[in-house]
Amino acid sequence: MPFNLLPPLSFTLNLYILKMHPLVFLSLALYLLSTVSSREVSEGQRGFSIDLIHRDSPLSPFYKPSLTPSDRIINTALRSIYQLNRASHSDLNEKKTLERVRIPNHGEYLMRFYIGTPPVERLAIADTASDLIWVQCSPCETCFPQDTPLFEPHKSSTFANLSCDSQPCTSSNIYYCPLVGNLCLYTNTYGDGSSTKGVLCTESIHFGSQTVTFPKTIFGCGSNNDFMHQISNKVTGIVGLGAGPLSLVSQLGDQIGHKFSYCLLPFTSTSTIKLKFGNDTTITGNGVVSTPLIIDPHYPSYYFLHLVGITIGQKMLQVRTTDHTNGNIIIDLGTVLTYLEVNFYHNFVTLLREALGISETKDDIPYPFDFCFPNQANITFPKIVFQFTGAKVFLSPKNLFFRFDDLNMICLAVLPDFYAKGFSVFGNLAQVDFQVEYDRKGKKVSFAPADCSKN
Repeated sequence: MPFNLLPPLSFTLNLYILKMHPLVFLSLALYLLSTVSSREVSEGQRGFSIDLIHRDSPLSPFYKPSLTPSDRIINTALRSIYQLNRASHSDLNEKKTLERVRIPNHGEYLMRFYIGTPPVERLAIADTASDLIWVQCSPCETCFPQDTPLFEPHKSSTFANLSCDSQPCTSSNIYYCPLVGNLCLYTNTYGDGSSTKGVLCTESIHFGSQTVTFPKTIFGCGSNNDFMHQISNKVTGIVGLGAGPLSLVSQLGDQIGHKFSYCLLPFTSTSTIKLKFGNDTTITGNGVVSTPLIIDPHYPSYYFLHLVGITIGQKMLQVRTTDHTNGNIIIDLGTVLTYLEVNFYHNFVTLLREALGISETKDDIPYPFDFCFPNQANITFPKIVFQFTGAKVFLSPKNLFFRFDDLNMICLAVLPDFYAKGFSVFGNLAQVDFQVEYDRKGKKVSFAPADCSKN
């Protein structure tokens, strides 16, 4: 059965936005290119990095020391499956133009940045599957609690509102103009009922070094914001890193050579992860493989790859498709588990069970895991390779399995797409201890095995 490519349902994806027309996407992209070219940048392509903090790391404001390792694993999986469940109950009508559904994951990764002049530090959720950058602003009609003062635009000398006739305001369905006034307003309503509303603006931002400052960055100044689920009071907004024209990556554009990369650590690590941009991103050396990066202008937020098949031991499980140019799997930083089309998944598990040669555990499996087996000392794991177009990515057991020591059980960190009706995701666990580089200008994603604790 071929993969059915539907818009992704597990990421923070907007219910309000309808399918973006390619000409709208192009016009907005051209506007951003002109904005970038007019910025006061004294140097060419830049290189810098941002620290990412996993939400379950001891460094995270979400961290709860009372949780056991098994609790953290189960919570991680439940967050992922909850997002899919919520999306599956949305009022999508497949006969209509498909909407892009956004479900806030409340931050698998967090990042700090500085906004305004003088600069104010903000802690936000980093999201590779969304575009809008936004923070809570004063005055605020309805805001979720945060420990730091709200961003006060009137105290910044570099703040500016965008008008109704500006290109970003006229080129997207999440922006609109009221009957009174000339301010460009925006609204993002998320699939679980969370939302942000406010004014679309420009502001100077930087990332811990005044030498890496980006003026006139487009962002949302949120004055009516609501998260349906409790988050840390230290979080102040979201930074979209997706493929769409208003994401941080898209806006920085030529200044970072349209490149970024990361090297993910296990979520139990006490170290931060470096999200690198520009000159700092390129990965080299033995073992580097690359596959086409596919961006569909109808769904511009997402980074697609083409999965040819998966090798388990000596056997190859191929994806049944005649079109090898379209993306059939989304690579994402914020989704933990990997999801495969349901029939393909069951064939994968069948081959995996055969290669492991062990008895599957049927009772007391922690939800939502589907395939588990006893934790035995003499288990020999087969070689598992995700074969993308032009790139073979060899995954180790830590990329595909969770070990529950207190349950004496090992569970597969791959699930079927029961709730997503046929889309696939290459999750962040599968990317642990790989350097992963997104080269949007070169239209490729590269992988290289690495010890990310030394990266």
